[in-house]
Formats: sequence, structure tokens, C-alpha cells
Amino acid sequence: METKSVVDPTELTNRYLAVWNERDEVRRNTAIHVLWAERGGHVAPSIEVYGHEAIEARVARTHQRWVVEEGYRFASRGNATAHHNVVKFTWEMVPAAGGKAESVGVDLLLLDDDGRLRCVYQFIEE
Repeated sequence: METKSVVDPTELTNRYLAVWNERDEVRRNTAIHVLWAERGGHVAPSIEVYGHEAIEARVARTHQRWVVEEGYRFASRGNATAHHNVVKFTWEMVPAAGGKAESVGVDLLLLDDDGRLRCVYQFIEE
């Protein structure tokens, strides 16, 4: 039995991670509105937010701390896979100048029928 997804998992994860690395606030927020459904969410071990404004604030805080202040970037490990309306992939937070990953996690992206993020569940592995 063939399993199908409404999106290309690699393309989606690249766009998703680009949001976290984007330095321009207007471009970052525009990308959030394109990627997430209006009432979409982001759920991590320490935070749970829903709606575009809350996601914008969540991403902005993470971006400021880890990308701007600490000099990291978020990258995929290239293992995105999907079936039905779920994408799973492993990401890592690595020094922008290169080096070993400081943090590694797995995200599950639950999609609506239009391929927009309904909810992202983040699991920190390392």
C-alpha cells in the first residue's frame, strides 16, 4: 500500500527551518503566515503556543537567543519523511561557523489538507 503526503517533506522542512534562521523580522513573520494554518501551534517540552502572533513571538525569542546572541543556526539532518499529513525529521542546532551540534531534536509536523502546519510537536533528543 502506497502512503501519500500532501507535501514534499524535504522542501517543507527546509522552509520550516529557514523561519528559525531568518534575520529579517518581516520576512520571518510572512513565512510563518504562509507555513502555519491560522490557528496552528508549536508544542515543545517547555512551551505550547497557538496562532500566528504567538508563533511569531516564540520564533523571535528562539532566534534572538540562539541565532543572534549565541551564533547558531538550525539545520536538517536530511532525513525528512512523510506519510499522510505528517512529516518527521531530525534537526540540529550547530555553530554558524561550523562545528559539532549543540542540540538535536525531532519534530513532527502535522499538516492540514492544504499542506499548512496544523501543529508542530518538538522533541529534544540531545
